[in-house]
Amino acid sequence: MGGGRREQFAVDASRQMVSVVELEALVAARRNALGEGHPDTLTAKLDLAEALWGEGRLQQARQLEESVVAGRRSLLGEAHPDTLKALGKLAVSVGQLGDLGEARRLQEQVVAGMRAVHGHEGRDTLRAINNLAGTVAALGDAFAARAMLEETIATLSRVFGEEDADTLTSRGNLAALLWQCGEHEEAFMLQEQVAEALRRTRGADDQMVCNAEAVLNSMLRDLGF
Repeated sequence: MGGGRREQFAVDASRQMVSVVELEALVAARRNALGEGHPDTLTAKLDLAEALWGEGRLQQARQLEESVVAGRRSLLGEAHPDTLKALGKLAVSVGQLGDLGEARRLQEQVVAGMRAVHGHEGRDTLRAINNLAGTVAALGDAFAARAMLEETIATLSRVFGEEDADTLTSRGNLAALLWQCGEHEEAFMLQEQVAEALRRTRGADDQMVCNAEAVLNSMLRDLGF
């Protein structure tokens, strides 16, 4: 169920691999021209953190994310969506570095903040709950994580449609959780549905389709096929 950020219960899954050197230069240029706390500087720093993540340099990414969270809190306030999004990325880094309890605390803040801004059925709220479910599962509470995912999937399906990308991502996360809990038949059927829906809506060459099919093939191998 996702150890890496691009796989994590993380619907923040459109993360791009970008040149660290180029982004370091961009951060420096924006810092010199605009100042450390300028919104464009903070955005560039968050992009650099993403690129560092892609290279496995998680501690450096975390430090940048902490800086961005502090900067956006000062500039925009605690409850601003951009602050909350940066906090959500920081939470993923914290969790991947081993502090799942702190990651959960941060993600619960993000969920509460997104609900206040977007309501209980807002897309960013549901994405935040999806991410929180991943951390809850990693902490060993599969029952609670499953309940969170099932409720999130039901809401996403009703509000955005059964074949919406976020709906399918959450369904794939549920399939991964069921697989880890030993419910292999149900997990396989669900993952197969996800792969078919993604193929139908996004085309065979889409990265989400390739990822979903890779998971499905891994399940088949584990089942002995």
